[in-house]
Amino acid sequence: MKGFVRGAAALLLLVAALGAQAQEKKVLNTERDKVSYMVGMDVGSSIAPVGRDIDMAAFDKAVRNAFAGGKPLIDDATAKKTHEQLMARISARNGQPPGASDAKLPEVSKSNVGLLIGADVGRSLKPVQDEIDVPTMMQAIRTTFAKGTLLLSDEEARAVGVAFSQRQQERLGKETAALAEKNKTEGAAFLAKNKTQKGVFTTPSGLQYMVLRQGAGLRPKPTDKVRVNYEGKLLDGTVFDSSYEHGQPAEFPLTQVIAGWSEGVSMMPVGAKYRFWVPGELAYGEQGPPDIGPNATLQFDVELLDIVP
Repeated sequence: MKGFVRGAAALLLLVAALGAQAQEKKVLNTERDKVSYMVGMDVGSSIAPVGRDIDMAAFDKAVRNAFAGGKPLIDDATAKKTHEQLMARISARNGQPPGASDAKLPEVSKSNVGLLIGADVGRSLKPVQDEIDVPTMMQAIRTTFAKGTLLLSDEEARAVGVAFSQRQQERLGKETAALAEKNKTEGAAFLAKNKTQKGVFTTPSGLQYMVLRQGAGLRPKPTDKVRVNYEGKLLDGTVFDSSYEHGQPAEFPLTQVIAGWSEGVSMMPVGAKYRFWVPGELAYGEQGPPDIGPNATLQFDVELLDIVP
């Protein structure tokens, strides 16, 4: 009876495996199929050196979890240990002759490797996840690992990649332009209302400020270097930079900061604390970094601690 059960279980596993293979695409019919397969080829080539150390079910699960914005499926301590074990395994394997068995290599959990690497891949691909069919991508990765016959040649994959990159750049350009206009409009509306608030002053350039604490020291020249504590916020209150969070004051030459800072800090006597509202054109303009955005109006609280010799 036990032998029959084992045989039946093996048969079921074989049927399941054949069914999974049957579901794999034989032809890439749509542009999304081609993009997904191209991405899978690229990912597969990148992680091929550890391909046989990866549990693909865990890898697939981690990618999908990252796309869904879920918490990592592997904790920090386990991730660190798995990374160390994997690096030791790779180092030992590199010292082996080609085709040698992995039996004597340092052990590592393939499931944990799959969760670790899948999370990294998922996070890196999340910005374009809507363009990717995960099963098609996974098919390309598995075929790459197995050194099988791919559905795209290298030349075809490159062509798909170039076209995809161009579309993404065009999309990003349109999204950035729309966000720049939105931020500019919202910033102008905020500044128009803010300048009517008691204690808010506006310079000819459009910089707005409020004195939170007077100082009695010297005022720096626009060419001076200063020591400051500061906190920078978006208009929605999000803190994007803070010397307080860094745990120590910062030093800046006023010639190497945004125009709003150079103008504003030059008005402050040492010991003062001001709040500045910096229009986008006096901040980062259309080249705002990702955590700030284009044409963003910014708020800074600045304490001028000293003028640095």
